Amino acid sequence: MNKKVEKIIENLSNKKIKSKYFTSKEEAKREILREIKPKMTIGIGGSMTIKEMELYEAIDQSINPIYWHWMVQPEERPAIFPKAQRADLYLSSTNALTEEGELINIDGVGNRVSSMFFGPEKVIIVCGINKIVENHEAGIKRIKEIACPLNAKRLALKTPCAITGTCTDCSSEQRMCNITVTIQAKPAMVDLEVYIIDEKLGY
Repeated sequence: MNKKVEKIIENLSNKKIKSKYFTSKEEAKREILREIKPKMTIGIGGSMTIKEMELYEAIDQSINPIYWHWMVQPEERPAIFPKAQRADLYLSSTNALTEEGELINIDGVGNRVSSMFFGPEKVIIVCGINKIVENHEAGIKRIKEIACPLNAKRLALKTPCAITGTCTDCSSEQRMCNITVTIQAKPAMVDLEVYIIDEKLGY
């Protein structure tokens, strides 16, 4: 673990946010699976990191019901969102993690960001080292210039950033940058934990 990550973990602790460091996604995956107890319900936010870790496939759904809107038809998603938010354990990633220990995220719908700080009993946020930024300004810049354009392109959205790779603060009907949330300290009613992984994961 380098000094930057050590400082982030210290800063998260000062904000009453628990954190753990892992050298690989497989190591973090094993830890998450150990956290899942029989009959716990699992909610998952839209996350390429979670997908790359293949957590969905590793959880036995006959024991632990999973609510992930990526795995249902579009017309079923409105019913899945509240179930995910009320799950015993919510899994997601973050768009940016600052050296000060802030989690910065931008959503189109808001289901992912809202579930990070209200609803679930426990939330685990998984973060690859590629998402670590110096400060809040750098976090927003990263999201606007990397995460959102790549996600818009992946989803084949008709937004300028999907075509050019650059945010223009558009007014497109399919705009993804609708809700910006910064978690500055532990949410009052959620057991929040950040898993920092020494690999590049997600967008």
